[in-house]
Amino acid sequence: MFPEFYFPKRLIIIILCVTCVIINYADRSNISIAIVYMTLDFGYTSTIQGVILSSFFFGYLTTQVLGGVLADKYGGKWVLGTAAALWSLFTFLTPISAKVGLEYLILCRVLLGVSEGASFPSLNSVIAAWFPTEEISKAVSAILSSSYLGVVIAWPISTWLGSGPFGWPSIFWTFGLIGLVWSILWQIYAKSSPNEYLGISQEELDFILKSKQKNRSNENLNYHRIESNEIVVDSAINESNNVNLSGSLTNLVSEEDNEIGSETDALLPNNLALSNPKEIPWKFILSRHEVWAILIAQFCNTFGNSILFNWLPIYFLDHFKLNPKDFGYYSMIPYATQGTFGIIAGVICDYLINKLNFSVRTVRRSAQIIGAVGTSIFLLSAAYLAQTPMQGIILISIGTALNSFFLCGVHISQLDIAPRYAGAIYGLGNTCAGTLAVLGVAFTGWVLDVTNRNWNIIWILITAFYTVGTIFFVNWVGHKVIID
Repeated sequence: MFPEFYFPKRLIIIILCVTCVIINYADRSNISIAIVYMTLDFGYTSTIQGVILSSFFFGYLTTQVLGGVLADKYGGKWVLGTAAALWSLFTFLTPISAKVGLEYLILCRVLLGVSEGASFPSLNSVIAAWFPTEEISKAVSAILSSSYLGVVIAWPISTWLGSGPFGWPSIFWTFGLIGLVWSILWQIYAKSSPNEYLGISQEELDFILKSKQKNRSNENLNYHRIESNEIVVDSAINESNNVNLSGSLTNLVSEEDNEIGSETDALLPNNLALSNPKEIPWKFILSRHEVWAILIAQFCNTFGNSILFNWLPIYFLDHFKLNPKDFGYYSMIPYATQGTFGIIAGVICDYLINKLNFSVRTVRRSAQIIGAVGTSIFLLSAAYLAQTPMQGIILISIGTALNSFFLCGVHISQLDIAPRYAGAIYGLGNTCAGTLAVLGVAFTGWVLDVTNRNWNIIWILITAFYTVGTIFFVNWVGHKVIID
């Protein structure tokens, strides 16, 4: 007899999350390729292209906070599954809307953004519930790096489909159907938290839950009340002092350093497990400089990344005069390197924290600086030094590879300081960032029209935003749980 094989349930979750992000980014990024073919049919100017590309963000920013709050309250499974089904539907309907009229295409892109806006806040909620502290960096890096894999897959396939017999509409039909299939699989196999997963081993459940206790301070427990009507209780204190849990429930926060003294929800009676808070203590959250470090850095990073994401294929086509049948293959190379190095960055950061005993704050700061400085140097090098498509691709690819270190900086910090409210904080940051992304992507098209396609101005603007965001993050980043 062979020993019974156990497949870790959190591995099922990460596989589903990775494929979700791949599809998510494929559905939002295929327009960057398709719009070249669509322009041949509809005669779009660069300004109109910018409006079309940015319209996604008009919808995207509207559901960031809502998606995070709903995921933290009700669980990420249902929020993410519903969002995926909707964004896949709007992807499928894109060709029809474009042929009806420009305003309908823009509306369809806005609704796609509304649907996708809830995805990453929901994923943050799932990650915070499913992965132990020791695996957080690797899990986040693997999942978020999949966004680049989505681009790597989508752009060559979109180029091939757009040049094929069914033309550019087949790009949206193909990816829309794939997303609908995934949303069904997610509803079947996913759970919002490990406690809900039938068949999970006690060993895996203990590993996930007990490790989270290490990141919570149990010292100097002088408490004061904050806004929420829930309670966080140290089970050891409960046992020794016979705390009555039947009365009004209130969060308890350390008076001395605002860090939480608590055990995991699994250690509370089932009817008091608080994985999903009923209220978000926004006043307290927004009073903390650790949160503002995330919001400002996310705001600045997204400005640069959204321009690269939406305009890079057109840059290669325009600046290096590539053949429309080839530009999608060239354009995906920087994202292939970014996705690969994103996973490597996560492994490096976990090793520094867990094996070499570097502080979380030092690692987060270093990762953010590498991402900002590295990307800026190589973007500007490509702008001023590259003479051939290959030179440009190599320089930009090195820059995007270093850009992946942002994943271990600002994109993971909310899990360090507020794992229970990670979805809400990430959603708030993405809402702020999405506002600027709308303007940045549209502004790029206008700049290209009025400057006779001077791309250097765009790259300089991106590096300026990366620099500002990193300065705030390095000075204010947190490394311990401030609220739970």
